Amino acid sequence: MRKYAHILFLIAAQIFLSALICAQTVSLPEPPQVRAKNHVVSLTLRAVSESGRDAFSFNGETVAPVIRVFPGDVLKITYINDLPAKSQETCAVNPCMNMTNLHFHGLTVSPNAPQDDVLGMLAMPGQVLHYSVEIPRDHPPGLFWYHTHPHGESERQVLDGMSGAIVIEGMERYAFQVRRLRERVMVLRGRSIEHDPNAAELRRDVEIPPKGCGGEAEAVEEIFTVNGALRPQIEIAPGERQFWRMVNASPDRYLDLQLDGQTFDVVALDGMPLAYHERKVPIRTTNHLLLAPAGRLEAIVTGPPPGRHSVLRTLCVDTGPDGDPNPGMVLADLAQPGLKAAPAQVHAIDHRPPLYKPIGVEPLKKVAPNFIVTFTEDKNGFYINGRKFEGDASPTTIARVGTYQHWRIVNQTAELHPFHMHQVHFLAYAENGVPLAHPAWLDTVNVPYRGSVDVILDFTDPVIKGMSVFHCHLLNHEDKGMMAKILFK
Repeated sequence: MRKYAHILFLIAAQIFLSALICAQTVSLPEPPQVRAKNHVVSLTLRAVSESGRDAFSFNGETVAPVIRVFPGDVLKITYINDLPAKSQETCAVNPCMNMTNLHFHGLTVSPNAPQDDVLGMLAMPGQVLHYSVEIPRDHPPGLFWYHTHPHGESERQVLDGMSGAIVIEGMERYAFQVRRLRERVMVLRGRSIEHDPNAAELRRDVEIPPKGCGGEAEAVEEIFTVNGALRPQIEIAPGERQFWRMVNASPDRYLDLQLDGQTFDVVALDGMPLAYHERKVPIRTTNHLLLAPAGRLEAIVTGPPPGRHSVLRTLCVDTGPDGDPNPGMVLADLAQPGLKAAPAQVHAIDHRPPLYKPIGVEPLKKVAPNFIVTFTEDKNGFYINGRKFEGDASPTTIARVGTYQHWRIVNQTAELHPFHMHQVHFLAYAENGVPLAHPAWLDTVNVPYRGSVDVILDFTDPVIKGMSVFHCHLLNHEDKGMMAKILFK
C-alpha cells in the first residue's frame, strides 16, 4: 500500500511540476506596430539607459516597434539621444561616448543625410537626429531591420537590444500563399549572461549541451531571446500554416534555424523574395537554414501533428578555431492555441502586380573579380585589405551606379566573418570556388574561415548614389576596424 502511495505521490508531484512550468511559460510577445498615415510613417524614438543597459524607448515603453511601410512611403523618425553623458558600460574601443544613430539595414535607399547616413549623422547625449527615409515605389517587399551604428559602440548597443524590425508590405505579390496566413514577426537577439549569477540555470532552460561543437574553450556568454522573451511559446494549431518573419538581431552570433519534425517553406531571404529575380521559383523548402548575424528568414511553417512536441531551435555552429562559442539551444516551444481564435490575417495587402528583375549573371561569373575584399586580424584589431576603418579616410573603392560587379570576399582568419554591404543586395553563388547548390540574393553572407565567397553586386539603382560602407557584421569586429568606405558614383 505504501508502495502505491509513493508512486501516486511521485505522479502528483510530476503533474504539479509540469503545471508550474506551464504557468511560468511566456507566450510570444507581440511588439507594437507603427503604420503609415497618408503614406508617411512618423514616430519618435529615444535612446535611454535602463537598469544599466541601453535601449530604445517608444511611447514610454522600452520595446522597439515593428515599423510597417509600403513601397513609396516615407519613414520619418525623430531620434533623441537621452543616454547619460557618461557611460557605465564597456565598449570595443573605450571610453564609451554614448553616441548613437540609426542604420536601416537592407533597404535600398540613399546613404546621404537625412536617410541611411551612418557616417555623418551621429548624436551625442542630448542631441536629436531627424531621419526622413524615402522608400522607392519599386522597392521589393520583405523583412528588414533598424539598429544603431555608431562606429566603436555598435556592438554594445545592439547587444543591449537597440534594434527593431521593418516590414515592407507586399510579400503576397511574389508568394500568393502567404496572403491569408497569420503573420509572426520575430526579432531574435543575443542576451549576455557573462556576469549573470543565474547563468547555469539559464543555459539549462534553453538546453545548451555541456560540450560545444567547435572545440571552443570559452564558456557560453550569450543566449537567444525571441521578441525579448526567453524560450516563449508560439501558438500554432496542428496543420495550421503561418507566415514567420525572423531576423537574427544578434551583434555577433549565428543561427542555424531548425523546426523539429517540420520544414521551412522559404519565400524570402534578407528581405528579398526568391521570385523577384527568378519568378518560377517562389518557394524553396529546407530542413534548416543558417542565418548570419543580421540575416533574415521569411518562411511558411506548418503546425505539428496532434500530440507531437516541437521546438524552434538553433543548431550548433562551428565558428572556427578563433571563433566564439555558438552552441545549439531551444529558442521557442510550439504550443496548441488557446480558446481565443487567432486572426486570419494581420498584415496589409498590396494589390499591385509584382515587378520582376531577372538578371543574366553567367557572363559576370566567368570574368576575374572587379574587386577583392580581404579580411584579416591580429592582436591589435581587424582589417579590410590591410587597413582599419578611419572616418576621414578616402573610399577603399568606387562603384559606378548602373553596373553589376563581381567581387570576391576572402577570409584569411581562423574564424567566420559575415560580409555586409549597405544599400545593395548581391547574389552569393560560390564558396571556396565551388558553385553553391542554392545561390541566393542577400545583403549579409557568411564567409568561411580560411576561405572565400564570390558574389555579384547590384549597383544599378540610382537612389544609392553617395558614400556608403561595407563591413564584417560581427559588430565587435566592425567597431575594431573591419569596415571600409565605398563611393557609389
